[in-house]
Amino acid sequence: MLSLVGLLVGLSGVQPAWAQWGTTPLPQIGFPAPEFELADQTGQLRHLADFRGEWVVLYFYPRDFTSGCTIEARRFQQDLPKFRAMGAQIVGVSADSVDSHERFCSAEGLQFPLLSDPDGKVSEAYGSWMGDVALRNTFLIDREGILREIDPIVHPSRHSAEVLAQLRELING
Repeated sequence: MLSLVGLLVGLSGVQPAWAQWGTTPLPQIGFPAPEFELADQTGQLRHLADFRGEWVVLYFYPRDFTSGCTIEARRFQQDLPKFRAMGAQIVGVSADSVDSHERFCSAEGLQFPLLSDPDGKVSEAYGSWMGDVALRNTFLIDREGILREIDPIVHPSRHSAEVLAQLRELING
C-alpha cells in the first residue's frame, strides 16, 4: 500500500504543504531516515544504525499512560511476534523520561524499546513535534535505513494491524 504522501512525493518530487503536521516537514520517502541517539527505558543509548538489517517500525506518541498511547502500545506488544517473524523491530518515541518509559513498560509488559526524546529534537527531525509533545504517527524504515512509508494519521486501536499489512506489502513487493 503506497501512502498518499509517498505517491505525491513520488510523482512530483516535493512534499505537499499539508505533509507538515508538526513544526517541521515530514522526511521524504525513499531517502535515508533521520538518524537518532536516544536512551531507551533501561537508559541504554539507541541509534537507528543499531537496527540495520531489520525493518524498523518507528512510532511516535504523545504520552505514556494516556488512553490512546496505552491502547496503541498494547496492540504493538500483542502483535510483536508477528513483527519479529517478518524481521521487524518496534520502537516507540515520546518526550517522556526514561523513568516514565520504564514504569510504562513494566506496567504494560512491553518488550520493545521506548525512546526518550525530552527536547523533541528527534521528533522534530521526523516532523512529529508539536510544542512539547510528539505527534502520533509512524515511519516504516527498511533494512538499509531508507524511509519506505509514513502513517501521518493513526487510529491507536487498529494501527498495529494496519502497520502489519503495510509491512507485508513492502516486504513481499
